[in-house]
Formats: sequence, C-alpha cells, structure tokens
Amino acid sequence: MSVRIDRIMTSEISILDLFTIGIGPSSSHTVGPMRAAKRFVEHLQHKELLADTTSIRMHLYASLALTGKGHGTDGALLLGLEGESPEEVNVDDAPARIASIRNSCSIRLLGKKSIAFDESRDMVYHRKESLPAHPNGLRFVALDQNNNELLAKIYYSIGGGFVVGETIANEDQLTKTVVERPFPYRSGDDLLRMSSQSGLSISEMTLRNESCWREESDTRERLLQVWAAMQSCIERGCSRDGVLPGGLKVQRRAAGLHRQLQDSRKSLTTDPLVALDWVSMWAIAVNEENAAGSRVVTAPTNGAAGIIPSVLQYFVELCEGNDPERIIRFLLTAGAIGILYKLNASISGAEVGCQGEVGVACSMAAAALCESLGGNVPQVENAAEIAMEQKPWSDL
Repeated sequence: MSVRIDRIMTSEISILDLFTIGIGPSSSHTVGPMRAAKRFVEHLQHKELLADTTSIRMHLYASLALTGKGHGTDGALLLGLEGESPEEVNVDDAPARIASIRNSCSIRLLGKKSIAFDESRDMVYHRKESLPAHPNGLRFVALDQNNNELLAKIYYSIGGGFVVGETIANEDQLTKTVVERPFPYRSGDDLLRMSSQSGLSISEMTLRNESCWREESDTRERLLQVWAAMQSCIERGCSRDGVLPGGLKVQRRAAGLHRQLQDSRKSLTTDPLVALDWVSMWAIAVNEENAAGSRVVTAPTNGAAGIIPSVLQYFVELCEGNDPERIIRFLLTAGAIGILYKLNASISGAEVGCQGEVGVACSMAAAALCESLGGNVPQVENAAEIAMEQKPWSDL
C-alpha cells in the first residue's frame, strides 16, 4: 500500500479511541492482535462460515513475529479467537485459560465452536518478512475439514490498540463515519486559529467535537471511567511486590518506593524534587502493572501508559485538581494533542520506537497540565512542544 493507513483512519478519530481500557503489556502487540483475532472470527460468523471451520492459521510478520512472544501476542491471539476483548477479559484468569488451550490442543471460537489447535502448526512467525502497510501485520486463514481455505484476512495493529484491515475502505477498517465536526483541527496552527476565532480552549473545542459521536454527558462519564481505571492501576501497582512475568525475573519496585516516600508526603507541596519522586513512582506503578499484563489505559499506548496517569495524579493531589470537571478538561486536552501526533506522525513503537511513544505521552501530559493550570492555547502548544523537543526525543 502506498498510503499510510494510520494517517487516513485518524481523520475522524475520537479521544476515546486513544484512551481505551485494555491489558498489558503492549497496545500494538497485545491489545491490537486480540482485537484482530476477535474481529476475524466474528467475520467468520457473519459469513456463516464458523460451523465449517476446523482450523485457523495465524501468521505474524516482522515486529509481531520478532517480539510477539515477549509481548504476549501469542496468548492475546488465543483469547481473541475465543471472543475476548481487551476491555472485558478477566486478566487474572487469562494465564490459566491460555495454558488450558495449549494443554488440550483445542480452542473454542467465540466460545461456541471447538476446533483443534496445534500452536506449532497454527501460529507461524515470519521474522524476516513484512507486510506492505505496517510492521505489525497479521494474516488469518480459516480452513475446513478438507484443508480448503474458507476465508483469509490481513490486519494491521498500527499502535495504541488500533486495528485496520488490508484495504483502506474495506468493512474491517476501524474508522468513524465521516461527520461534520465543528472544529476539524488537524494541526497546531488549526488549534490556534480556531481558538482565536471561537474564544474556546482546546478542551472546549474537543468536547464539542466529541458531541458529534455521542451525548456530551456520555463523553464526560466515559472520561471519568478512564480516570478511574488509571487510578485503580496506580493503586494496584503501589501495593504489589514480587517479580514481573518473563525470563528476566525483574523485581517490582513501585510498592517499595511507595513505602519509602510516605515520610516525604508532607514535603510534596514545598519541594519540587519530592514531587518528581512521587510522579516517577506513580508512573513506575502503572508500567509494572502493564508489564504484568494487568488492566491499563492506552495513553496513548501501553508502552507509554504510565505518564498521563502519573501527571494527572500529581494535578489531583498537589494542584487541588480533584474536581471531575477539571479531570475531564485535562483528558480532553491531552487527547487533542495525541490526535495531532497520530494524524501527522505516529504513536506506534514499531515505527517510532518506544521513546517516540513516551515522547508523545509527555507532550500530551504537558499540554493538559498547562491548560488545567490556566494556560491559554499558545502556552498549551508551547508546553506540548517543549516536552517533545527535550533531548531524549530530539536524538531519535
């Protein structure tokens, strides 16, 4: 494909597509593949081919093939075939379910149709081959009892949990119906101009755009649900000791750091270095939960999931921001900046590296904090730019 699929599909993106509640450890390698697998079997059911399916072959390409096992792609695909979604899967039961599929050599498609499953045969890793549109490519093939092909589909996991099909306009693409948004911004210049003309802040313009897809009250409620999920993730990460999954046997640090910092809580509002210690600890807590495959929020990806929750927690605790309206405003502004990066660049670690994901999240968080503290639109954009232009990101 000659046109970048992520640029096209984001022309009608909602901030609630950026902030999705899912599972770790990777939005590109875990969340996206689970959604793709579920979508494929749902398509089989829609085409009335599920009953005739006796096996499914899954082909992983390039980045998914090279690092998929470490990121849990294999297990996510199995759960997706059984009809699970990142938003609703029971993360505590997932390891046992995956083990059961492997031990029994069978899987239940959408929880309905049992078929044989041989991982050595049915999950193929193409480590030296890439599909044309994106490094995170997947190809699913459904076969009947005579090994005849019933259906084959290609999907791309393009970052942040977004999944698109092989062609731009096909029925599998994750796009929005084209709507007339009151503020169709596509760049920072657009935000400056539209704000000057309307007298509205970035969060106010974004909220009005979101109302094209749902009631304003629904947007507010769902953003507060996102924040609740972020808070829950921080709390879990601050309370869990032990070793993270995987062969490296990495010790969890957040709980120990949380205990150490308790004595410094009185200095949170007076010592900026102490405040940074807390922000770092909150971010580590989320990152460890993500690494453990627990429930996290893509913000805008799993790889950068700790930054926005930790900065928002700072705002809530230190800046008297524990007001639902101010939390909503924070997330609206962060989402608006994230949309610009997804539209004009990328949030996919396979394309821009993990540091690129983190740079975007830092930029989103800086902009959101600036507006939440009273910054105007030029100041908010300056904050976003400064966060992205710091040395770690400018060397990429």
